[in-house]
Amino acid sequence: MLSEQAAPVVRATLPAVGGALGQITERFYGRLFAAHPELLRDLFNRGNQASGEQRQALAGSIAAFAGALLEHPDARPDVMLSRIAHKHASLGVTSEQYKVVHEHLFAAIVEVLGEAVTPEVASAWDEVYWLMANALIAIEARLYQETGVAEGQVWRSMEIAERHEETADTVSFVLRHTDGTPTAAFRPGQYVSVQVTLPDGARQIRQYSLSAAPGHPQWRITVKRVDGDPAGEVSSWLHAQARTGDTVEVSAPFGDLVLPEGDGPLLLASAGIGSTPMLAMLDHLAATGSTRPVVVVHADRTPDSHAHAAELRGLVDSLPQGALHLWYEEPGDSGARTGRADVTALDLPAGTTAYLCGPLPFLRTVRGDLVGRGTPAADIHYEVFGPDLWLGAES
Repeated sequence: MLSEQAAPVVRATLPAVGGALGQITERFYGRLFAAHPELLRDLFNRGNQASGEQRQALAGSIAAFAGALLEHPDARPDVMLSRIAHKHASLGVTSEQYKVVHEHLFAAIVEVLGEAVTPEVASAWDEVYWLMANALIAIEARLYQETGVAEGQVWRSMEIAERHEETADTVSFVLRHTDGTPTAAFRPGQYVSVQVTLPDGARQIRQYSLSAAPGHPQWRITVKRVDGDPAGEVSSWLHAQARTGDTVEVSAPFGDLVLPEGDGPLLLASAGIGSTPMLAMLDHLAATGSTRPVVVVHADRTPDSHAHAAELRGLVDSLPQGALHLWYEEPGDSGARTGRADVTALDLPAGTTAYLCGPLPFLRTVRGDLVGRGTPAADIHYEVFGPDLWLGAES
């Protein structure tokens, strides 16, 4: 909660600060990487930095958090904070790094806004930053404790036990611990970070959903090759270089888009490679003999571009109350519908909880359609692959 002194100052200055956040975050990252080039090389996603998406996500999170403090002073935007904290934990972010961010972020604010940043304004926005930072630090500390790792010590070498070419641009890797110990437990829908050393020496990190259920002695991830450099430099490296017997650095599992317990009806809606967390959820439901109603929606370009398509059909068929609805832009003779997924055409049981994963336009459309047909916003959960440019939508 903002103090009585800070709240009116933040309210009065939010339009000015919010309007300049794009410039502020650009200046911030420039300062940060000049002082700590190792962060760009070995922690931050260089593709997201090059595209500007990371700056947009940071600006959006700050604005959303400040707005939430003003509009709901007795509540905390835990949905937004949880998503950020899980991503930070998967990267091994530490509490000390928040001090580094504070130093360069506030220097950037002063550089951009100049004399408008009076001591009173600086103090109020300092309060906003530390309310957000301390909340994230606390959540991340809990995540590290629950996962059984020390702060920031999330990495472990794993061996590629199997490699399977799923489609022309999608490969799955089965991972096992090099010492033969079983893989750690995780919740269906979670992801791991994978760190690889690229030809220029950078150790870049990307997140990949675990695409099979927990309980197996090994993990599986499915990687779609992303074109472009540096946007797809990790996926391209994995496709070109990673072979059975190689080792990669893999984090502990994190992520808050997870299968809920109970027997309530579910909608699992995905597009493209967004099907991977859904596969883990369905695999778990099948393995545990679940009888809950499950409606599965998937959209893709063509039948041949749909990774794990046969596996998806088999898992849904194994559920007594499972129903599969497929949309392909070019369905051929697959029997799928043509075009984009349309959840308004489906018969969803009352009380359905929805889980969405895929590109941002898909998420926006499906979420909007669900809200339009009366699904409460609190019952719609999503995962974005990449920077979350939709922060605050559920806060």
